Amino acid sequence: MQTIKQIVQDIAAHLPEEATFDDAMHALYVRQKLEEGLRDLDEGRTYTQEEVEQHFLGKHPK
Repeated sequence: MQTIKQIVQDIAAHLPEEATFDDAMHALYVRQKLEEGLRDLDEGRTYTQEEVEQHFLGKHPK
């Protein structure tokens, strides 16, 4: 498992030379969200497409 420092260094190494602070922050944000999603998947915190559709349409299973 990579440390935060290693992740930041890896992201920085893959940014183009003309990258901005906003580009770097966006890359870090995306990486954080991907890590959170993978952790949710590993821990079983997922929903089916049907469950999501029912939730957003206001229809709850009986």
